[in-house]
Amino acid sequence: MLKPGQKVPELDLPLTIDARFVLSDQDPDKFTMLVFYRGKHCPICKKYLTELGSKLSKFTDKGINVFAVSMDSAERAAVSDEEWDTGDLPLAHSLSEQKAREYGLYISEKRPESEEPEKFSEPGLFLVKPDGTLYFTVVQNAPFTRPDLDELLEGIEFVLDKDYPTRGTLT
Repeated sequence: MLKPGQKVPELDLPLTIDARFVLSDQDPDKFTMLVFYRGKHCPICKKYLTELGSKLSKFTDKGINVFAVSMDSAERAAVSDEEWDTGDLPLAHSLSEQKAREYGLYISEKRPESEEPEKFSEPGLFLVKPDGTLYFTVVQNAPFTRPDLDELLEGIEFVLDKDYPTRGTLT
């Protein structure tokens, strides 16, 4: 389990826009936000990423670089990019199971006769400070009850206004 204040594992993943996302190359004013999602098969993910895409500028205006990440293949991620209304939200794909486990994400396997991939990660949301350390995390073992994005924005505003420290470091 990653502890707040600890360096997060490096990520170097392809994006659906024929570019790469390299976490260590990020230079946000405040945070890089990683939103791990289950994949193309998940209607709750589609709804959440659509909402996030519609609010992307609210995060970027606060100095936050936002990326959605999945274990989906390039082909599956391309379908999500084309069919979901996520605006300019960058979609990274091809996350390995090992890397998902390094982030402490729960892993599920395909249900019989579903369109799920053989294995996929369950949701997680991470705020990473510019120095690569974990500031905030929510990890889930099921697709429902995601962090409310408006509440998250309010919390981030509080954190930035009050210079609120990383909490939970004694875990």
